[in-house]
Amino acid sequence: MALKPTIFKFEASLADMDRDCYESLTLTVAQHPSETMERMMVRVLARCLYHDEQLTFTRGLSENDEPDLWQKSLDGRIERWIEVGEPSLDRLKKASRLAEDVVVISFNTRSDVWWRQLSAKLPAGTASVFHLDWASVQTLAGLVERTGELSVTINRPSLFVAAAGGEVELTLERLSDA
Repeated sequence: MALKPTIFKFEASLADMDRDCYESLTLTVAQHPSETMERMMVRVLARCLYHDEQLTFTRGLSENDEPDLWQKSLDGRIERWIEVGEPSLDRLKKASRLAEDVVVISFNTRSDVWWRQLSAKLPAGTASVFHLDWASVQTLAGLVERTGELSVTINRPSLFVAAAGGEVELTLERLSDA
């Protein structure tokens, strides 16, 4: 019998200073049985960074043909494809054929090796690539509970997240533009 995902529910207060976007979001996130808390929380941050009514979490790890989040137009076109982690070159090329905008947010200890290998082969304009510091992501993951409130303040490159368990500031480092 397959393991079921763990469901997290967040009431998030989003203040995105760069886009003059101030929203109260109700986010329900399914953590895949093989997914770390760090990865799940980077997905939550990505949802806040690119907030749009049409941006949704996908089946992600459960479905190879879907990103972690995507934004579709009303006619079904993929406007934004967001990958969390260190996707392969082939996956990014495929994403760039399917979506108007491709975003990658890498975050773990081997991101620098992944980026050195990928950046030499990645065609210009394929994806916007960002990196979050692993220690900050670990701190973020330690703040959350299965249900709770989050306050996310964005003033790029800084992201400030507060929860009942504490607070953390993360820096979104830009590695590449699409």
